[in-house]
Amino acid sequence: MSDVVDEIPTDLPDDHSAEPTGLEEEVEDTSVSLFEGDEGGLELAQRQALVALLKQRFISARTHPRDWQVLIDHERALRSRLNDLFLDLQVDRAREVAWKRQAVSETGSRFPTLLYDAPWSREETIVLVHLRDRLRAGVAGGELRVFVDREDVVNHVASFRPPHATDEAGDERRARNAVTSVAKSGLLIATASEDRYEISEAVEPLLPLELLAELLEALQKANGSAEAADHGDDELFEEDAE
Repeated sequence: MSDVVDEIPTDLPDDHSAEPTGLEEEVEDTSVSLFEGDEGGLELAQRQALVALLKQRFISARTHPRDWQVLIDHERALRSRLNDLFLDLQVDRAREVAWKRQAVSETGSRFPTLLYDAPWSREETIVLVHLRDRLRAGVAGGELRVFVDREDVVNHVASFRPPHATDEAGDERRARNAVTSVAKSGLLIATASEDRYEISEAVEPLLPLELLAELLEALQKANGSAEAADHGDDELFEEDAE
């Protein structure tokens, strides 16, 4: 027996604890609890991606690379959380864009909603339709990235100014504000030049043809005249005539 006793290490610390096993770190890494009383089931990165989806009109691989990768890796979990809030997750993997929409009941009843998407203004609507057309034309021409200048967009909006309009300065201010608003939504991406933007690939999936038709109808009603129609649907939707 004395031989066995002699083999017991004699250099243990005073509290007789062995070297760290890594168990504590493993428990900390695998736990999803982030605060006292936390009953959530998602990890930190997943929660951050979920919050981004809720706060932003969209996320993309370009604008939110970390959240986009988390979404791709954990799409089912994030979709489930959105579904709990009566929201439907839309993912365009080809363009690497994801966004949410209000879920539609199969019975036709209305679900409670958390969404509050203020309607686009008249000028913002014209900007969005123009950006979609420019993006489609650029991609069709082989461009990998499509750019626009602020002044070009402002001038395009000005071309829809009613012939009887007299507040030219106010119209220009609203046009410039529209460009700024669309840029803040992420559909225009800033470049090194203050007055030049890249058109986000999210424009097309976020603005399908049926939505553009609704925007055009709302634009015509807001104008209280037919000047939008005078431009012709072919001008507003020129790339869809293919």
